[in-house]
Amino acid sequence: MVDPTRKQRIWRGLSPYLLTLAIALPFAVYFFLALRGTDVHWRNRGALVLLAAVPLGAWVSFYLDRRRVGTMAFSRTHDLLATSQGAFGYLMHLPRACLLVAIGLVAVALARPQRMTNDPAEVEGIDIVIALDVSNSMAETDLVPDRITAAKRVIESFIQRNPTDRIGLVIFGKEAFTQCPLTLDTRAVVGLLKDVRLNLIDGRGTAIGNALGTAINRLRKSSAKSKVIVLVTDGDDNASKLDPRKAAKFAQTFGVKIFTILIGRDTLAANAPAGQDRFGNWIRPQPRYPVNPKLLEEIADATGGMPFLATDNEALESRFQAILDDLDRSKLKAQTPHYAELYPMLIAPALLLTLLEILLSLTRFRRFP
Repeated sequence: MVDPTRKQRIWRGLSPYLLTLAIALPFAVYFFLALRGTDVHWRNRGALVLLAAVPLGAWVSFYLDRRRVGTMAFSRTHDLLATSQGAFGYLMHLPRACLLVAIGLVAVALARPQRMTNDPAEVEGIDIVIALDVSNSMAETDLVPDRITAAKRVIESFIQRNPTDRIGLVIFGKEAFTQCPLTLDTRAVVGLLKDVRLNLIDGRGTAIGNALGTAINRLRKSSAKSKVIVLVTDGDDNASKLDPRKAAKFAQTFGVKIFTILIGRDTLAANAPAGQDRFGNWIRPQPRYPVNPKLLEEIADATGGMPFLATDNEALESRFQAILDDLDRSKLKAQTPHYAELYPMLIAPALLLTLLEILLSLTRFRRFP
């Protein structure tokens, strides 16, 4: 008898890999088409590394396993090798191929694919634009750990406690910019809030008037009963092209209430009573940065809002919640984002393939010994 041809050896070696690819290909094509697009979000993308277990498992199962020493001895192995391999011989690795494909599907499922959908909904809420000061003075540490970080933490908590309110975010220093337009997507607002930091824009000034103008522009077309601007700052207006008092009049025209929150301890120094130094001269403590509580009071009073002072973290948090106490809520028609989990569509075929592997292993595909 002659040895099997080289072509037969190649086919015998490649058959389990080709069988695995034949099973995996329909799943790969279907899920590639189903899971692509900008609306698909991978919650745990790092889990895709586990896909490496599939080729590793194939190498162990189809290559290393063949190199093991047999447990049964044959006196005439050449005759067995020369025998042509039937169709069943090429399918003998079917159970392991099913298991490998199932492992690949589980790896993709662990990456948590999600599809974002916007479902129309009516919710009762308020349209709120938060104007946050990011000028250089917000680096002061009279609030813990500093003014900007304390403000961001309280604003984030405020956003998460009010999921039925449409919230936007404006940041300002020497200029004012919209960081996030009005939205019900709290995850998006919080994410953009976390990106806010000092030196993100020019912080060598405080443009309160520009900030109010930008926020009013976001609210002027709103149909909500209550339209609110929450101005969080620690200083005086010194860089605006639009006078803050004139901006307050525009806000009143559009039915927008402005609530001002002056944070930091500089105000205490500015309002502290005068005293005598050791030489008998009357002096008044000077704040490190210029503040103008009167301006913020005028802005709030002109629009029917309220001015607040927050000299510590607890006061800052309570001021934010106090703003919402007496505001009317209206039904807002909006697209509420919803993240639908897609992993069940991967787990289901993986379980079916695993069950098929178990059933096949109980039939003539059972490995012996």
